[in-house]
Amino acid sequence: MAPPAKAITSPVPDAWYPTLAVVMLAIGLVVTASFFIYEATSSKRNRSLAKELITGGVASVFLGFGSLFLLLSAGVYV
Repeated sequence: MAPPAKAITSPVPDAWYPTLAVVMLAIGLVVTASFFIYEATSSKRNRSLAKELITGGVASVFLGFGSLFLLLSAGVYV
């Protein structure tokens, strides 16, 4: 007979979902705003592709995980 299966649990406590959602979305929006400000104020000759990619990537990660935790805190388990 097979041993009983262990229940799958989240590595993050459920009570932290709303806090993580707010914090990560706020950080993501701030980084996105800094990206837009950088794009609007710098000339084409002074722009750095590496800085644009890094800023966009960081904003994307924070907004993605913030959206995930927002869905989890609302009860939509994805």
